[in-house]
Amino acid sequence: MRATVAPKTAMLGVVRSVTSSRARPRGCLQMMLVVGALLSSAGIAAQSAQGDIPATAAVTALLPYRVNGDAIDTPLTATPGDPVRGRAIVANRRVGLCLLCHAGPIPEERFQGNLAPDLAGSGARASIGQLRLRLVDARRLNPDSIMPAYYRTDNLALIPPVLRGKPILDAQQVEDVVAYLHTLETP
Repeated sequence: MRATVAPKTAMLGVVRSVTSSRARPRGCLQMMLVVGALLSSAGIAAQSAQGDIPATAAVTALLPYRVNGDAIDTPLTATPGDPVRGRAIVANRRVGLCLLCHAGPIPEERFQGNLAPDLAGSGARASIGQLRLRLVDARRLNPDSIMPAYYRTDNLALIPPVLRGKPILDAQQVEDVVAYLHTLETP
């Protein structure tokens, strides 16, 4: 099964959401980040429809997880995360969008962000479970965070109708990114 999205429809939904009086972001920067991320997601969905990128997130049901303090200690999948695939997701500006806000030890990627903590040293600063929760839903730890919930679909704002109910990353992709971030022990 493939996801189908009309990019123009997705873009119009984003513009309507951002300009509605009920859903204004706190600042211009946040608005640009949200619009950029959503338009990129619309592009991913359109590429998925064309067969360029597997549409796993569009067709995968969310798996249950349990938050324990500041972590999700149990992996979301039975298959261990692959740090090589995780690095590819982090570096990919159409899938993870991590480098939009974060800088990381990925020298071949230019124009890395400086709005969020550097990913270098993340494996030393946080446990695997803490990294997992930050990816799944960072706002659970910091309600003012501008980091999107990569594996949550409920109670989100500014989501165009064609993307509602779909996580940014599927469970295996989350585990892959966690595995990669955990390898980054040196700042």
